[in-house]
Amino acid sequence: MENLLNEVTSRMDKSISSLRNAFNKIRTGRANPAILDDIYIDYYGNQTPLNQTSNISVEEGRSLVISPWDKNLIPEIEKAILSSDIGINPSTSGDLIRVTMPALTEETRQDYIKQARSEAENSRISIRNIRRDANQKAKEQQQSSEISEDELKRMEDLIQKETDKFISIVDTDLKNKESDLLEI
Repeated sequence: MENLLNEVTSRMDKSISSLRNAFNKIRTGRANPAILDDIYIDYYGNQTPLNQTSNISVEEGRSLVISPWDKNLIPEIEKAILSSDIGINPSTSGDLIRVTMPALTEETRQDYIKQARSEAENSRISIRNIRRDANQKAKEQQQSSEISEDELKRMEDLIQKETDKFISIVDTDLKNKESDLLEI
């Protein structure tokens, strides 16, 4: 029983971390280096994440400064950022690339909120599926007489409590992301 509960908690934790990762990629008015996590550049013939070829830092809250370790990569980085679908334009000044986050319009804010809600709903579905799988395993254990009916009920209650806890974390994270997006 303890193993099943640990597995449930571990899988639900992964759902939450996946949600937070998805939320990091949704742009707010502030600069966040995580927005560049999905950008890959051609680095000596290999597709390499931008954050593994450069130092990325936040400057004045609204812009990112990319300092490539190999200065020959600057045109490649600019091209990768422009061809990505994140809607930002890089500007080069010497050895640095600056990316200023444009102010969000009301329409884009609402689109990002929809996207955040969709990601949160996907996480809720994932958590419920984990609950369903765990309840099914517990029922199988009860049917094969590994656990009693009372233990099955206790197990289902514990699984439901974990589910409720993780769903509330999703709701809290969504609420925080929405308030970030609405902040001007």
